[in-house]
Amino acid sequence: MHHFFSFLELLDNLLWNYLALAIILFSGLYFTIKSQFYQVRVILNVKKHFKSLIADADKNKAGVHPIKLYFASLGGMVGIGNLVAVMSAVTIGGPGSLIWLWIASFMGMIVKYSEIYLGIKHRKSNYKNGYDGGPMYYLEKAFGNKVIPIIFCLLFCVYGAEVSQFLIITDTFTTIFNINRLVVIFTFLGLVLLSALGGVKRLANICSVLLPPFLAVYVLIAIYIFVLNLEKLPTLLLSIITSAFTNHASIGGFVGSTVLLSAHYGVSRAVYSGDIGIGYDATVLSESQTEYPEKQARMAIFALFADTMLCTISVMIVLLTGVWNITNIKLSEYIVLGLSTVMPYAEIFMSIVFFIAGFTTITGYLVVGQKCAKFINKKYGHIFYILYAIAAFILFSFHEQLMVMLIMSVSGGLLLILNLLGLFKLRNQVKFPKSD
Repeated sequence: MHHFFSFLELLDNLLWNYLALAIILFSGLYFTIKSQFYQVRVILNVKKHFKSLIADADKNKAGVHPIKLYFASLGGMVGIGNLVAVMSAVTIGGPGSLIWLWIASFMGMIVKYSEIYLGIKHRKSNYKNGYDGGPMYYLEKAFGNKVIPIIFCLLFCVYGAEVSQFLIITDTFTTIFNINRLVVIFTFLGLVLLSALGGVKRLANICSVLLPPFLAVYVLIAIYIFVLNLEKLPTLLLSIITSAFTNHASIGGFVGSTVLLSAHYGVSRAVYSGDIGIGYDATVLSESQTEYPEKQARMAIFALFADTMLCTISVMIVLLTGVWNITNIKLSEYIVLGLSTVMPYAEIFMSIVFFIAGFTTITGYLVVGQKCAKFINKKYGHIFYILYAIAAFILFSFHEQLMVMLIMSVSGGLLLILNLLGLFKLRNQVKFPKSD
């Protein structure tokens, strides 16, 4: 396994220092200019777009309620990536990686809009009174064969078994509540499978119930921490801006970073947390009842905006409380240490938060993984995929968090490259309404 992870580390550096980093920034810049900064117009008219989308909901229509799908989309983004994975950006790439995360997220908003637009445009009706869509369908149109779509689906089957978030929840409950590791693994695995086997409709119902209260409580606690540390904000913001474009010297336990390292971790964690160019949203939102691709697609812009704000909140908590440069601790411990400076029993509170956030994300990706497996083989694909996912969850629950994160980072980078190449080939099919 040591040689396996060493290879993944080399591949991860190649992808996120050069290939994936370049393609996400170039694609985002291209579509941003082409659309005349459409993402800004959408964010400024959120209320109008929500009303327009709700008007398309009809229980007699095929597909899933568009607002429930919005929360299913948010459930795939808002997860442990916002609370834990993003910590590797600041602890390795330094405070300046937050600027690169913002840049990637802003560019990613228009990329997400484009991939969801194409996902709905090229979707197909299924026998369940719904739709099947996503990158595999428009990649087939883009390249004129099934080879690229099948490679994409195979990669997503790996990515869809969200081993890193599963590991973090396992670590948290095993440590804090002193529960036997195998009991945690199999109990959590049973809950995830029970939910994921219900498909997108069950996912949408779960996310629309669990996510709103989680988001509200977490944001309120963060606001309290910001108020307590108001005097530190100006100096901290200056440090974030300057270190984004200059080499950052070592501070305390932080060993320092280069501009390339800040960009690497800022962009890759934005892609991971926000599902930018990965294909999750394009697959899930293709089941929408709306017949107008732009209506559902533009809500993903606001979802990614919310996701970016949560990443920012998490990073600011560990920066303001000074715990970000502590070494030799797990990624999942940074946010717990940060919160523990202002609230009692922070570890118990965060274990619940990790569970809610991770549960919705793991379930969501497992649902999409099944759809990808069915695209490869309609009859047996999802069965083999579930067996693979069970084995992967169990196997990687006994490894280090940072190492397992490499699996998600590498598979995500490869997915992004394939997806955005197809997206760019079909770029003229993506429409941006002028009236927004």
